[in-house]
Amino acid sequence: MLEISNLSSFYGEIQVLKNISMEIKAGEIVALIGANAAGKTTLISCISRTVTSFSGEVLFNGERIGKLRPDQIVDLGLVQVPEGRLLFPGLTVRENLELGAYSRRSRANRKGRLDYVYEILPKLKERSNQLAGSLSGGEAQMCAIGRGLMADPKLIMFDEPSLGLAPIVVLEIMHLVEKIRETGKTVLLVEQNVRQSLKLSDRAYVLENGRIAMEGSGGELLNSPEVKKAYLGI
Repeated sequence: MLEISNLSSFYGEIQVLKNISMEIKAGEIVALIGANAAGKTTLISCISRTVTSFSGEVLFNGERIGKLRPDQIVDLGLVQVPEGRLLFPGLTVRENLELGAYSRRSRANRKGRLDYVYEILPKLKERSNQLAGSLSGGEAQMCAIGRGLMADPKLIMFDEPSLGLAPIVVLEIMHLVEKIRETGKTVLLVEQNVRQSLKLSDRAYVLENGRIAMEGSGGELLNSPEVKKAYLGI
């Protein structure tokens, strides 16, 4: 579904990503793990074209998307849920969700998308008329995820969805990611919570200093001595 070949990215003269190649197949949960400043957010921002200074090739369902606008990429069914939620705090939960149905494809069935989001995230229905700025951290993250789902994605990319959340809420978010895959979505999960993301994922990539250092199944990497030492403190 998604194929990245020899992707490199620069901020000024600093090279952030170095010849990244990876792939995601339809129906998978693929985790991308790594330390802070490893380049994880830059990589998915290149995929969604919110970062444009990169070389290499990105294909989505066989189509080259490396020169498309972000809204065109969303219209194809490739959606990013950003780090930090980036909700509109002065708008209600429902208004934030409806803004997710911006693309032509999702706008045509906005009510159906809203019903789907409320079914998979019933707490949002309860908070429908509440201002987004008054939500708890976990509820805000669910609202950001719901907004991404409103765009009717084929592949949804989560950037640090567990960041800053209590452990019990992290488990809830991870369960939600699995539930989203069960509804037919493909998932790229960018996470610092290495243990939970590897438990959840079919396959995973380890990004270190802008390069893919390791790849394998979630179970293989979870049991890797290198990953245990570097990321799990074992």
